[in-house]
Formats: sequence, structure tokens, C-alpha cells
Amino acid sequence: MSIVEEATARETEFEVIDRLTWMNSKEAARYLRKTRNALHIMVARGYVRARRFRGRLYFRRIELDRLLESSTS
Repeated sequence: MSIVEEATARETEFEVIDRLTWMNSKEAARYLRKTRNALHIMVARGYVRARRFRGRLYFRRIELDRLLESSTS
């Protein structure tokens, strides 16, 4: 895959994530540019809130946005 194709694929992926209200662990980690393990540690430490549904963690995008805003200010 060329660099241009890879960049286009990433843009499309982020466009899909931008429309999501709820994200699973994989999507949330990618959105925050963290590993899934780092995200789970953040949950355990209370930095970000997750909801469990059928054994999986889900995250609200607005809460992830707040986390990003607080970490940049």
C-alpha cells in the first residue's frame, strides 16, 4: 500500500469515528492515539469513564473529547 493510499484509508477511518457517539475500546484507543492497554489503564485510574455492555467496554465520544481538551490545556 502506498503512502497516499494509507493516508486516504486513515482519513476515511477517522471520518467514520467522527460520526460515532459511542466507541468500543479499539475505536476509542485509536481516537485518543493510545494503545488499548493504555486506555484500560486510564479507565482503571478513573481518567476516563467506560460503560460495560455484554462484557465489552464502550466510551462516549464527548467524554473522550473532554479528556483530550483537558490534556492539551
